[in-house]
Amino acid sequence: IYCRPDQVKDEVIGIIDLYRYFYKDVFGFDYAVELSTRPENSMGEPEQWEIAEAALRDALEATGTPYRVNEGDGAFYGPKIDFHLEDCIGRTWQCGTIQLDFQMPERFDMHYAGADGQEHRPVMLHRALMGSLERFLGILIEHYAGAFPFWCAPVQVKLIPIAEEHRDYVQELAETLGGWGLRVETDERDEKLGKRIRDAQLQKVPYMIVIGDKEKEARVVAVRERSRGDLGSMDLEAFRKLLDGEFNPSRR
Repeated sequence: IYCRPDQVKDEVIGIIDLYRYFYKDVFGFDYAVELSTRPENSMGEPEQWEIAEAALRDALEATGTPYRVNEGDGAFYGPKIDFHLEDCIGRTWQCGTIQLDFQMPERFDMHYAGADGQEHRPVMLHRALMGSLERFLGILIEHYAGAFPFWCAPVQVKLIPIAEEHRDYVQELAETLGGWGLRVETDERDEKLGKRIRDAQLQKVPYMIVIGDKEKEARVVAVRERSRGDLGSMDLEAFRKLLDGEFNPSRR
């Protein structure tokens, strides 16, 4: 993000609010925040660092974010705010950062035309929502033990026909559910029904639909949920209402 110096506080507040939504509201993580200040080997004038650190501190306090100061652990080009996620067994991992940078705009000779018609130097904000993508995904997988919330599960619904004669209805269902925007797979392997259900359970697929003679004839679906087990048969409209509830943030 490139901004004027007087915009830094508001921009950082916006990033902090985004991080809070992403970590806490979406994924349910607890996290701790650190403000890292000027290291020994740093670029720029001390006055710039004081202004930058004050801007980050003001943003943290304006959002009511608890934080601790990590003296001397800033980047060489500017101070930063680090977000440390707490996983399911209490370990903490540094993920997201907000880094304030006066130096790169200087090095790249960036400028903008101010309201006074003169050229001014912008401030650069480095925003890394997840930090290392691989680290964040590793934490996420371990935190949920692979049982991702429905909305972000790689496969949301697994369709399982009991026999060959049920596959045409299963393919029809796959097209319908895919049209709803769901991520659907079918398991038509020549394996026993119990094994295919067990495999879907081990893969932590949120919903399994088993199709046999009764379901095909009545145009319904027999639904299993990975944690609640058999939910019985229902029509597609009822199943859709069930899934709509999964997208309600209060269910997360």
